[in-house]
Amino acid sequence: MKFRIVAGMCLLLLGLAAPAAQAGQAAADPTSGPPICSSAGTALAGNFHSLTITGNTYVESGTALTVRDNVVLEPGSCLDAFSLGRVLIGGNVTVEKGAIFALGCTPESIGPGPPCDGQSTTDAVGGNITANHAYTMYLDGDSIGGNVVSIGGGPGPTLDPYVNFPIKDNSIFGNLVVEGWQGAWFGALRNAVRGSVVIANNVGVTIGETGLPDSTEVASNTIRGSLICTGNSPKAQLGDSGGTLNLVGGKKRGECRAV
Repeated sequence: MKFRIVAGMCLLLLGLAAPAAQAGQAAADPTSGPPICSSAGTALAGNFHSLTITGNTYVESGTALTVRDNVVLEPGSCLDAFSLGRVLIGGNVTVEKGAIFALGCTPESIGPGPPCDGQSTTDAVGGNITANHAYTMYLDGDSIGGNVVSIGGGPGPTLDPYVNFPIKDNSIFGNLVVEGWQGAWFGALRNAVRGSVVIANNVGVTIGETGLPDSTEVASNTIRGSLICTGNSPKAQLGDSGGTLNLVGGKKRGECRAV
């Protein structure tokens, strides 16, 4: 598995903030990790009832963002919480066309360096995460009370820009569905899923160090329901992730019979 910089496509912030909310401008993203949005945009912290993102925003390490109800990322927007900040969302997250949603950080996100520095966050979403043709998402070490469903999206089957879609080290209390995303690399690694997992019709065009296609890595997950994989290019695989076979309480179907 390879993690490289994503070229985002985003603009400004609109939200209904409680008096405790804080927002400021920054010339560069202080989280010091790989850039997620196309520019740093607006620093976001404090307490919100609900939140609508219409541009580039980030949660700086050492700060906290709490949203009691729902978060909506409008088309082309970006929320970069791939940092050691703390994010708690009580309701649902909706990620619209071309938007980028990055939440959480673990030591295995990209390696021992920034922005995780060998630490793990405890970010949480109480409801569902639903993505409708999102550019990409980064979900690392999160607790998600409902389903994670992503349909379509990505920049297309290209290495330029190089765009990843990692889903790693999460506790998902519903189902995980990723269908029809196209980019450089997609993988679901080390997640605990209480429902079922469906990985279908995704395309990743990265070639690994061994010269073989390096995407659709589905490894080391613990799944109470079934694991269903079909129509992916490349087919679902352990790849070079160093992961192990998935532990599945239900059935392994399609490509995922091999993993």
